Amino acid sequence: MSFCSYFDTYQCRSCSWIDYHYAEQLKLKTDHLQALLKPFHPHTYLKPATSPLRGFRNKAKMVATPSLDGVILGLSEDISLIKCPLYDISMQHVLENVQLWLRELGVKAYDIKQKKGELKFVLLTRSKSNGTMMLRFILRSHGIISRLEKSLHILMSRSPELKVVTVNIQPVHMAILEGEEEIFLTEQTRLEERLNSIPLYIRPKSFFQTNPDVAEKLYHTASEWVSESKPTRIWDLFCGVGGFALHCATPEREIIGIEIEAEAIACARDSATQLEMANIRFESLDAASFGANAGAKPDVVIVNPPRRGLGEQLSKWLMRIAPDRIIYSSCNAVTLVKDLEVLSGYALHRVELFDMFPHTAHYEVLVELLREDS
Repeated sequence: MSFCSYFDTYQCRSCSWIDYHYAEQLKLKTDHLQALLKPFHPHTYLKPATSPLRGFRNKAKMVATPSLDGVILGLSEDISLIKCPLYDISMQHVLENVQLWLRELGVKAYDIKQKKGELKFVLLTRSKSNGTMMLRFILRSHGIISRLEKSLHILMSRSPELKVVTVNIQPVHMAILEGEEEIFLTEQTRLEERLNSIPLYIRPKSFFQTNPDVAEKLYHTASEWVSESKPTRIWDLFCGVGGFALHCATPEREIIGIEIEAEAIACARDSATQLEMANIRFESLDAASFGANAGAKPDVVIVNPPRRGLGEQLSKWLMRIAPDRIIYSSCNAVTLVKDLEVLSGYALHRVELFDMFPHTAHYEVLVELLREDS
């Protein structure tokens, strides 16, 4: 028996390793990573960075499904997951309040088969540093927005942790989480998080690590590795809200962060302003287009690509730029290996596994690549 009743009763099997002892989970992940990286002969493996085993996720994504009792928040199989133990108890309480409130309003969940109803998803994000939360309703149309607005004060009185509430319009009948249009129902438009005392901001469409405890360790380690060579110029590609760049910032370093999502860049700029860092700038650009007109070359490049990895084109571009060091944070070691096969001329120096996703086979890995002729 695990600590999750959903898993034990076969209602949800997403955490497929939850009944494994945690030491066994770490060993399986470490063995998988080392087998993948063996051809590259890493110089040093560091001890894996561990995670809390419950209450570690800062984001809940709930599918809204119809039932005789009203909206169910959870899985598409009509299973409510509002008590999922991966969420902090305060998030569980808010999700319970949201589900009850939606039922009181008579909001209809979107029925995929009949293509009827309004509510598709409910997304809840929590700031670990101060406990405030952001709630997003993904709707098919604008039809029930006024109903939500009129009764929002009731929900927020029951759940005072809620500070940001939005509606996102996703009108197409496809498996797409969100649409382009975001409508704020509150004056506040972002959450503040603090990792290692660095202010970071979360807006509706900006990517943010889902395990803040492990993210703190990841950013701290990366900043230590970067600082050892005392670089004067750093590029942070796929920078998101600026976690890596801001942790590496010092008065004497010039840092450029690149991210295609404009909302994430807005968050990163707000953080840099609060820290009064004049020598760090963030640009909303595609990494490849930035590289064509980047100017002076960096000493260190930090990359944190999505699961698909850098890809051959960007990897070859990095080889032409030829920084002394590349710090690569990957959530998919398989695509990391594909990129390493392209990045010739670099030695794999240090490797550390970060257990960002306990109870699953997934993990984050940070590697340091040193240019062999440097």
